[in-house]
Amino acid sequence: MIVIAGWIDVEPEVRDVVVSESQLLQRSTREEEAGCNGYVFAADPVDPARIHVFEEWESGEALEAHFQHPNFAAMGELLRRYPRRGSQTLKYRVDRTAPVRNADGVATSHFPS
Repeated sequence: MIVIAGWIDVEPEVRDVVVSESQLLQRSTREEEAGCNGYVFAADPVDPARIHVFEEWESGEALEAHFQHPNFAAMGELLRRYPRRGSQTLKYRVDRTAPVRNADGVATSHFPS
């Protein structure tokens, strides 16, 4: 699994416009692209300039296919229409997953063996 997580800062007065204009691309990516388990560009509830980015892909191949898909190009075009104050997105290769809470309902950072 590969997770992409990050943020994009834009002028506060356009942040909600950017998120709204990206909704169709978010839906299309989720529904049409094989291996996409999550694709979210969402407004931060505290910072009026920040958009959070979260993507989850089943494999490197699925992510590479996304980079070639028209949705990727269209999202880039949309984002380039609005000046950025800053941004950071990182990809993470995930080798293990587990629920946050264990069988007893206790939140833990441990991964079971």
